Amino acid sequence: MNADQAWTAEQIVAAETAHASGFYHKRPVVLARGKGALVWDVNGRQYIDCDTGHGVALFGHCHPAVVEAVSNQAATLLTCGESFYSEPRARLMAALAAALPEGLGRVFLCNSGTEAIEAALKIARLVTGRKQVVATKRGFHGRTMGSLSATWNPRYRGPFEPLLEGYRHVAFNSAEEAEAAITTDTAAVIVEPVQGESGVFVAEKSFLEHLRALCDERGAMLVFDEVQTGVGRTGTFVAAQGFGVTPDLLCLAKGLAGGMPIGAVAIGGRIGDLERGTHASTFGGNPMACAAAAAAVKAAVDEKLPQRAAELGERFMAKLNALAAEAHVIREVRGKGLMIGIDLRTRSAKYLQALQDRGVLALDAGPTVIRLLPPMVITWEQLETVYVALEAVLKEAA
Repeated sequence: MNADQAWTAEQIVAAETAHASGFYHKRPVVLARGKGALVWDVNGRQYIDCDTGHGVALFGHCHPAVVEAVSNQAATLLTCGESFYSEPRARLMAALAAALPEGLGRVFLCNSGTEAIEAALKIARLVTGRKQVVATKRGFHGRTMGSLSATWNPRYRGPFEPLLEGYRHVAFNSAEEAEAAITTDTAAVIVEPVQGESGVFVAEKSFLEHLRALCDERGAMLVFDEVQTGVGRTGTFVAAQGFGVTPDLLCLAKGLAGGMPIGAVAIGGRIGDLERGTHASTFGGNPMACAAAAAAVKAAVDEKLPQRAAELGERFMAKLNALAAEAHVIREVRGKGLMIGIDLRTRSAKYLQALQDRGVLALDAGPTVIRLLPPMVITWEQLETVYVALEAVLKEAA
């Protein structure tokens, strides 16, 4: 194949099939470009994207402010480690401190969600001198060894056991189990305000408040995993603000940089000064990723995108709940903002394929849930098109 010529879909699939690791299940679609809530494959077919790379394209594909920031930074300085100061990094840190709940004014930057979780768990152990971690059943926190130890699903854990010692899982939204599990030996309590991977389960405000009180009482650090919920998706800049509960450590990634790889840990006031050299990241705080993220955070604030997510999500959920009353295959509709799960009475795989055939890309969340993670810039007209496709495939099931 001539590297200077555009490859056909068949050539692309053949090359990836021959040389890829094999870890990923791939759909037979070769995406070539995107704009806003739309993507096109190499054959020119258009899709409404409610997959968004597991929520990464939160600001839509190729948001103009992000594209401009990346282009300008790419022509200026591609790398600058944290041994030196950097304007894009400084701007991002300042923007995050202004947008996050009061008190979360310091930031550690890395490259992904699982790295952010690892950093938060290490910080909790460092400042408490303890090793035990309490996580929740159904929770998903990543695939590196520390974050995997906090993850619940045996399918992810099994091939790599034994994992790290000292991890305990309690039922999501169970104050009683949390009360029993969190002790004066607990370093961290980690929770997703909305569980994404397991089926879009929303935390009860009282549960998060109880976790906050228990951590205060027993000296543990409360960690919010907002890798998927953060930067506006659930209707506030971070979900913590919607629940009125501020953690000690808050992890961000996915949509934070408008599509560029980045992770971040916001550090609260209960965390004292951190000893230099106890943690680091070579590519963390990369100027191009930081420039993209600073532009994305500014767009979230200036364009009121979290409020847009709240309004569109509430309106769309109302339509889906009405559909659930008519389509028996739907067990329940759950979600917050533009993070929505449609729990079916059967496996979701064939419905995801049927949606794709109708020009809508969605993803699963456990075996029976259709998960929708549209970008915050999606239009109501586009969401109505998604609804029409959902209505068609789910009513057909009846």
